[in-house]
Amino acid sequence: MTHVGFLSKTIECKESRIGKQPITVPSNVTITLNGQDLKVKGPLGELSRTYPREVRLERDENGVIRVKKALESRRANQMHGLFRTLTDNMVVGVSKGFEKRLQLVGVGYRATVEGKDLVLSLGFSHPVRMAIPNDLKVKVEENTRIIISGYDKCNIGQFAASIRKWRPPEPYKGKGVRYANEVIRLKEGKAGKKK
Repeated sequence: MTHVGFLSKTIECKESRIGKQPITVPSNVTITLNGQDLKVKGPLGELSRTYPREVRLERDENGVIRVKKALESRRANQMHGLFRTLTDNMVVGVSKGFEKRLQLVGVGYRATVEGKDLVLSLGFSHPVRMAIPNDLKVKVEENTRIIISGYDKCNIGQFAASIRKWRPPEPYKGKGVRYANEVIRLKEGKAGKKK
């Protein structure tokens, strides 16, 4: 373990548990490593990322990728686990893909896909139109369940969050747009006067 000193404070730099784990690359994924730039190509698409100087990528002869710390600092510790997860998401994304599900809860709340737009009826005086990004696929089931799928986990999460932002679940009846596995803690409304 390394000790880094700042004004009589000692910080212990431990190796990240997540960062230490190796990333296995499936046979249908090709990886191009050029310095701090990584390109991942698979059957579903292609992703690339440039890594900061705090971390470095190593690839062994079996095709397993490891993310290592290049420096011993607090920022390097923070980056280690983060960039290992981001790299793993890239490899899984281009080989298997990701999906996120949203649920519309409320009377008259519905969603439809019209061409390249997602149209939401969320109780406003007008329907909400959202352009679907090119690398994502959006499917609507039973007018109230939205399924977003694609190979870039960040884009899927961002698009799902922007849909949810239009009408976040309210705490009394739970009406609004929620993630499929989200648990909403409902508040108790005002009780009537006791006689």
